[in-house]
Amino acid sequence: MAKLYFRFGAMNSGKSTSLLQAAYNYEERGQHVLLAKPAIDTKGAEQISSRLGMERTVDFLIAPDAELRVLFSEHRERLRADAADTLVPESDEHAVDVACLLIDEAQFLTREQVDDLLRIVVMDRIPVLAYGIRTDFQTQAFPGSRRLLELAHTLEELKTICRCGRKALFNARLVGGRFVFDGDQVAIDELSTDRVTYESMCAECYLTASGGRLG
Repeated sequence: MAKLYFRFGAMNSGKSTSLLQAAYNYEERGQHVLLAKPAIDTKGAEQISSRLGMERTVDFLIAPDAELRVLFSEHRERLRADAADTLVPESDEHAVDVACLLIDEAQFLTREQVDDLLRIVVMDRIPVLAYGIRTDFQTQAFPGSRRLLELAHTLEELKTICRCGRKALFNARLVGGRFVFDGDQVAIDELSTDRVTYESMCAECYLTASGGRLG
């Protein structure tokens, strides 16, 4: 049975590394995968990059207004056609299909796009691995993450640590090296006139930096 997986964690918890490793594991066994990410994530353009130096170009970007199941179906058919062109005559072309859809930065998906992920799993019988962060710099859930927490068959937390050594839960935003706790939910460095960075923090360190503020 295909399942929808949501693998989440604070920033720098190895989400992109885990995604790229999952893709490699499928392909090592001769299976085909599709990789995608929301177009709103302009950092790295069409690349999925890990802190360990691994990098891969996505198969497609997901625009905010895109119907994700339709987009997936188009690329699924393209993969089938490309694979069929390389098959030897006695091969079964119907054996060539997508084994898994992998989504990076899934927190940026819309609610409707996450609903489409469940449809891909249940109606098209294709497993989906979605990777993302659960909450923003104000400890509020991203719409995509909230819907994934509601719909996913399986939830898996990827862990990382705070500067103090405790488990990191939250993502604090820094602008020009200073903590900020107001602003738009999405702020990507390339879109800002000031350098925007993030730090994974435990609850205690976050509350200390924010002066006790949450949200």
